[in-house]
Amino acid sequence: MSDCRSCQPSVAEAVVIHPRSVKGKFRSFKTSVLVIAYAVYFLLPWIPWHRPVGHPQAVLFDLVNKKFYLFGLVVHAQDIFWLAALLFLAAVLLFFSTALAGRVFCGYFCFQTLWTDAFRWIEKGIQGDRVKRIRLDKQSWNGEKILKKGGTHLAWLALAFWTGLTFVLYWGYAPELIVKFFTGQAPAAAYYTAFGLMVTTYIAGGLMREKVCQHVCPYARFQSVMIDKDTLVPTYDPERGEGTVGRAKPTKLLKNLDERHAKGVGDCVDCGLCVQVCPVGIDIRDGMQYACIQCGLCIDACDTIMDAKGWDRGLIRYESENGLQHGKTHFWKLRTYGYGMAVVGSVAFLLWSMSGQKLVDASVRQIRSPLYVTLSDGRIQNRYNLKLENKSLQPARFELSIKGLPDAELDMGQIKDFNLRADQSQRIMVKVRKQVKPGDAKHQDFQFVFTPKTGEVHEPVMIHSQFITP
Repeated sequence: MSDCRSCQPSVAEAVVIHPRSVKGKFRSFKTSVLVIAYAVYFLLPWIPWHRPVGHPQAVLFDLVNKKFYLFGLVVHAQDIFWLAALLFLAAVLLFFSTALAGRVFCGYFCFQTLWTDAFRWIEKGIQGDRVKRIRLDKQSWNGEKILKKGGTHLAWLALAFWTGLTFVLYWGYAPELIVKFFTGQAPAAAYYTAFGLMVTTYIAGGLMREKVCQHVCPYARFQSVMIDKDTLVPTYDPERGEGTVGRAKPTKLLKNLDERHAKGVGDCVDCGLCVQVCPVGIDIRDGMQYACIQCGLCIDACDTIMDAKGWDRGLIRYESENGLQHGKTHFWKLRTYGYGMAVVGSVAFLLWSMSGQKLVDASVRQIRSPLYVTLSDGRIQNRYNLKLENKSLQPARFELSIKGLPDAELDMGQIKDFNLRADQSQRIMVKVRKQVKPGDAKHQDFQFVFTPKTGEVHEPVMIHSQFITP
């Protein structure tokens, strides 16, 4: 006879978690973050912002012209290192916050958390509170269940589509792009992106939910190396909650604290509310677990019970391991100082770099086919491709000359000077001719000088090049 244990499934059956609603300061903070985040994300593409160049949209990522418009700031392709600095800042800020207060990013600011909260709010609005949702899951399929479940998924798909479409609107002029989108005139990439994000948002926020945090996101796995005994995390106080004989429900003989303490019973009334409100379905009383996103809802739940009983709050609270053991919590040490300095340094670098952004960018490329030409009058001619980019938001005019090459002639053809509109670039080919004298070096260094005549730039712009002779 085969062993019956071999018939057991190797993977546990997935359990649908229906968190219970709770009120409290952490729930209020989460809701405030959600409202602000959604307002910023969904409204930014529609905020008008008039500037001399580009579309009048506050935030616009113009890939065609290789420019990002962020309110009054224009980010050019040459400024891409700002993105690297911004990503570095995001990373060290995450490390810094985790070292101090655990996974606060996961609990309050993560996109997965924000969209899952919104999806659950929709689910609650259509299907009812936790008890009604559990009952609906268990009942057989009928008209009510089809209507409520179908309505929930349709509402989820609507929010997911709105999410994908809004993302697309950041990459074009929103009033025009949305009309083209619904009239079938938008680029194919717009449809692929919008519907691709719709599908992934629907799956992540509506179907997988906490499974993304537990099994997909790597942050849950390596948080243990970033959290130590001085990190504040939502913690159950077992000394107070368990007493000497454990927790117990508030029976007739265990209603007040004096009676409970006299019998060695802890303050935890074993109501299970902290488990019911948890969005990932764990029991905080079992200690710190990798699945915990540290949102603090279990604290709100426990505080609600303590308030109802008239007992002190803090049975579940943000506390460090050292603090829980009546020791001192050391927030500031070498690691947190290092993360803090990295955050300050990244912010300072970004501000310094943005404030010192060049209003004019000039470049030169010598044409090397051929390297030089000997003219009929004996002079040597070199050719150069010059590019001048006006990054300012005002028109500008520049006069071109050369410096460091005596007796040389500059030929710009029919062009007399550079006339550039706001945020415009111009390329021209110029020729430099010079009579070579005995003893002249084969490679003579000199400078092209762009002298501003009008515009925001007041200092000459110089770029180095060389004149090649036989």
